[in-house]
Amino acid sequence: MAEPKVLQSGIVNVSFGERVKIVQPVNLYGCKLGDDCFVGPFVEIQNDVVIGSRTRVQSHVFICELVTIGADCFISHGAMFINDRMSEGKPAFGHPETWGKTVLGDCVVVGTNATILPVSICADVMIGAGSVVTADIVKPGIYAGNPARWLRAMPE
Repeated sequence: MAEPKVLQSGIVNVSFGERVKIVQPVNLYGCKLGDDCFVGPFVEIQNDVVIGSRTRVQSHVFICELVTIGADCFISHGAMFINDRMSEGKPAFGHPETWGKTVLGDCVVVGTNATILPVSICADVMIGAGSVVTADIVKPGIYAGNPARWLRAMPE
């Protein structure tokens, strides 16, 4: 019987702002976290991800390459970011040039178990739990569903 290749998780080549808090175990590599960020346990943040100051990333979150998250955001438990739309009908292994970017503005809340495809989300948006964001969001407010749709303005 063959032996598996065992890869270690951990924190490698990460740029940290001031007063960042991390709860292990995590897998963070090649990313940048701004001042006063929080990262909960069982989180993976991949290469070239940028997370703005004062953003909280709760447990069990996956943030793939090509994601930028603004300042003062809240990424709830189990949220997933996807960069491969599988436009060829299958995963684009070995073809990152086909992946899409995701950009979240400032003050965005992503609810528990939400899935964010390669999109742009403006500032001051709340994504409901379990929602799937498949298209750009250009109007502040509360969005929910699969696919996520605008429900109403944010409370004052």
